[in-house]
Amino acid sequence: MGRATAKQASKTAAKASLHLRIDFGGERSLGPGKIRLLELINETGSISAAGRALSMSYRQAWLLIDELNHMFRKPVVVAQTGGGGGGGASVTEAGNDVIRLYRDMERRAYGASTPDMRSLARLLTPAASAKVH
Repeated sequence: MGRATAKQASKTAAKASLHLRIDFGGERSLGPGKIRLLELINETGSISAAGRALSMSYRQAWLLIDELNHMFRKPVVVAQTGGGGGGGASVTEAGNDVIRLYRDMERRAYGASTPDMRSLARLLTPAASAKVH
């Protein structure tokens, strides 16, 4: 393989990403979208604001949180109602554990897969000539 091709493969591999999805059986799964939703609730203190940041409706965000709360033994998000400034939501200790464990697995998976992603990138067609026929 020529030097230019190896360099291009390295750049392509650097742009490659790995997405971790854990299927627990049945309808229960955990992936980057649900984890990001939890992280945004941590940042914003709001299911609604977190949903908006991910371009989803409040209902869609709430349904995902409800799914997560039923998936784990302890709730991952608790909502506060009313008050002068309105309600809000917070990620529980269990929810923060879920985020941490997922991100740790994701980092390890990415680190272990980087050499293989580089090898796959070397097998790709050059981006300029990659056309669908």
